[in-house]
Amino acid sequence: MRWLFLLLVVLNICYFAWRQQEAPLKIKDVTPLSLYKGGQQEIRLVRETGTSLPAVRRDECLVLGGLSSNDRIQQLRQRLVSLDISSQTIPGQLPGAEGRWLKIDPQSERLLDQSVLQSLSKDFKDLKHKIILCEGVATAE
Repeated sequence: MRWLFLLLVVLNICYFAWRQQEAPLKIKDVTPLSLYKGGQQEIRLVRETGTSLPAVRRDECLVLGGLSSNDRIQQLRQRLVSLDISSQTIPGQLPGAEGRWLKIDPQSERLLDQSVLQSLSKDFKDLKHKIILCEGVATAE
């Protein structure tokens, strides 16, 4: 049994020496990632940058509408309520814009992304959205 063990040890030593004598693998040249990214820097999390997310725009409001009738604007408002997006009707006209409009509450603006806007614009053909200054906007409450 000892002889078998010694034979296996000698074979392992010979195998190790044989593997070491093979030509070493060439190291592959790797192009630095900075060349692929161009002017971009590495990806960093917001909490790593030391800055916070931009504050909610207090002086700007998102308005949705441009529809010609009050019935259509009420249908749009009901559709927004079903999506948990709160809004108020803007009485009268917006400066430089025709039709009826809804002012979207700032807390609900994050729910109104591009996919939701596209879905709404399929149902309401003349639907438009704008970001305007809130100062002159009076809402019906």
